[in-house]
Amino acid sequence: MPHILLTNDDGIHAEGLRVLASAFRGFADVSIVAPSSEQSGKAQSLTLRQPIICHPAAEREWAVDGTPADCVIVALHKLLTEKVDLVISGINHGANLGENAYYSGTVGAAREAALHHMPAVAMSLCSKGEKVSFEPAARVARAAAELILKEGLPDQVLLNVNVPEPWKGGVKFTRQSKKITRNQLREGKDPRGRTYFWLYEQKLDKDIEPDTDYAAIFDGDVSVTPLHLDPTDTKSLKALAHWGKRIGGAFGK
Repeated sequence: MPHILLTNDDGIHAEGLRVLASAFRGFADVSIVAPSSEQSGKAQSLTLRQPIICHPAAEREWAVDGTPADCVIVALHKLLTEKVDLVISGINHGANLGENAYYSGTVGAAREAALHHMPAVAMSLCSKGEKVSFEPAARVARAAAELILKEGLPDQVLLNVNVPEPWKGGVKFTRQSKKITRNQLREGKDPRGRTYFWLYEQKLDKDIEPDTDYAAIFDGDVSVTPLHLDPTDTKSLKALAHWGKRIGGAFGK
């Protein structure tokens, strides 16, 4: 059977992770290495100024005092002796669309796996409700995993998969959308009189491009966005290359 590593940013006890693990029962050997507490918004950050402590949680399960990316690194380099065939991060409780893919710990863990040349998927359920069903997203993850294990993914490409709730049954491969939200800060004072700011998002009043992740979710379809680790803008690289001599010339010879 294939060996699948599961992780997330909602923590090892999160319902989405547990439902995801159940979806692979009988199909794959599953190992779980996930943060011991919620790590949302940690992107691909690493723990560098303190030790990364791992707690055995159950058979083939470890809780890690660290970030989602830490979990992937420790799992692949130390905890797991068997070869890993696929890494899946999620199922996140909340969407990871557009610019949120840069901030997401869920996507960050999958990105770390892709950096290690592992096929990787970030799974998210687009719902903010308290009571949600992760089963449809788990079925999508299982179907995607079967295809990846059979046909493979391009090297250092990960799939960012977002499942709407409710889901109408369609699946679209999409581009990552441009920013359609505005960062907002709500100011307040704590009991000691110190100023604090509460960060949140406000949706901008603008059209959604039709072939993007947001458009698919608003239509009730699953969005699958292939993300490559190389963010180089080839067009700008060619257009700006002549600046090299001008920047170097500013220092003289």
